[in-house]
Amino acid sequence: MICRQRPDTASGVMFVTLEDETGVINLIVWPKVVEAQRQALLQAQLILVHGTLQHEEDVIHVIAGRAEDCSDWLDGIEVKSRNFTEGIRVR
Repeated sequence: MICRQRPDTASGVMFVTLEDETGVINLIVWPKVVEAQRQALLQAQLILVHGTLQHEEDVIHVIAGRAEDCSDWLDGIEVKSRNFTEGIRVR
């Protein structure tokens, strides 16, 4: 997961950007799914999403129906997140 967003203007919809070796994909999670799958969506290092694929021109979306935390598949693999705040000093 690159980022998760839940803007106030989105009426509880969560937008998640996923990236793998093939590129970036946008995950749209409706409020009922966010509440039902909250732990996986907020804590997983590796997530498996079941949903409906939407592809228009160069944009790919998945409307999430279910999310599974598959972080245990990474057993023994060091996972580093990108930290975009390195080098920034907050005063």
